[in-house]
Amino acid sequence: MIYFYNTLTGRREPFQPQHPGEVRMYVCGITPYDTSHLGHARCYVVFDVVRRVLKSHGFKVRYVQNFTDVDDKIIARSKERGMSTTQLANGYIDDFFNKMDALGVERAELYPKVTEHIPDIIALISQLIEKNAAYVLKGDVYFSVKADPSYGKLSKRSTEELLVGARVEVNAEKKSPLDFALWKAAKPEDPAEVIWQAPWGPGRPGWHIECSVMALKHLGANFDIHGGGLDLIFPHHENEIAQSETATHQPFANVWMHNGFVTVNREKMSKSLGNFFSLTDVFSKYHPSVVRYMLLSVHYRSPLDYSPEVLDQSRQALSGIKQSVARATRVLKKQTLGFDESEMPSPEVVTSVEKLLHDFRSALGDDLNTPEALGILHQMLSLLEKQFLSNDIPRASVRYILDRLRGASELLGLDVFSMMQELFVAPEVTDLTEQRESARKNKEWAEADRLRKEILSRGYVVEDTPQGPHLLPKAGS
Repeated sequence: MIYFYNTLTGRREPFQPQHPGEVRMYVCGITPYDTSHLGHARCYVVFDVVRRVLKSHGFKVRYVQNFTDVDDKIIARSKERGMSTTQLANGYIDDFFNKMDALGVERAELYPKVTEHIPDIIALISQLIEKNAAYVLKGDVYFSVKADPSYGKLSKRSTEELLVGARVEVNAEKKSPLDFALWKAAKPEDPAEVIWQAPWGPGRPGWHIECSVMALKHLGANFDIHGGGLDLIFPHHENEIAQSETATHQPFANVWMHNGFVTVNREKMSKSLGNFFSLTDVFSKYHPSVVRYMLLSVHYRSPLDYSPEVLDQSRQALSGIKQSVARATRVLKKQTLGFDESEMPSPEVVTSVEKLLHDFRSALGDDLNTPEALGILHQMLSLLEKQFLSNDIPRASVRYILDRLRGASELLGLDVFSMMQELFVAPEVTDLTEQRESARKNKEWAEADRLRKEILSRGYVVEDTPQGPHLLPKAGS
């Protein structure tokens, strides 16, 4: 059984999909107006593991993640850069894919864009107007919160509480300060590519309506899981529920999952506070696999307090995995010719490994407890290391542990197999690595940098650790 914490009910619950064997999951995507950052990485690594766990239980998963490719920030940034909104958005979408690929995030089944769904958005808004759940006001269209008696059920706040802190939006003539925009009337300064014709006048969609439309279109009403960051609970996800359920008279999503913030010195990471870290900056100092390990080292619903020290700890832990796997693979490689395929692992090893695998899967099935799962992974490594204490290394047991370790690591998206490829690096690349290490020790930095680039051109990234250099296959190699 898999258990997830459901923000909607406030409880950890057994997961039951709407349709046996199939899971439909929607996760809010980025607004592509700037380069991807650690907050993005945390969200999409978390839901990548959610999908991996579901698939490991035999579910067929349809994962949809949108791109909000029309937005005030995109319009403003495109004007600053002197380019179209489409050029700007597509450039940062490419950046997003490059960063997520490096982190080992598997691609979703579908990445719909707002600009591809304008007719669908207009149709849903029209439906809400016909139901008297939305109204036109000087070219804008607003959802009337009073049309949804259960408004506030996700954020656990009543409309009275929300009204106290309500911020009156651009149009002070709204019927209620809580009413939110479904459609924004065109402004004279808006570029032509972000203006569409609608029955109530030219303009573009509001923020919240887009996700309702894309989720309903590609997953249907009452799908299984809706995910995103903690900051989206209110108003974005609350508003999605209100407009969707008012239109369909069905529950929108059954399980709502939210990952915690990335913090710096316990303050939420944000550009306004000057504690913002792009993935470009982080990847320049740490391999993406180290970043992924760090993101999994804290439970997804807890704050993750980022610091170089935390990344250093993750790099050291990941190096431990690589060293154990490398040692085991070297032994097996040397002994392949004399290995008897009928040789069996010891019963004690099989019992221990299967118990650890059961605990590992149970941890991931218990609301995605990745810190506990990582701890169990290291217990498997300890068991692997014990096999080397004997003069006659039990090769079948080593193979057995290594195979199960690889499967468990891949469930977390930590690709042990690619780490094993390090052992089969061409001799000339190994020589270059040794030359670079010698140059570093002699403080010949220019020569060390030249050799690093030469190694990179041959398809490998050098990762410097306290234990010495390690080679990792370059992303895409």
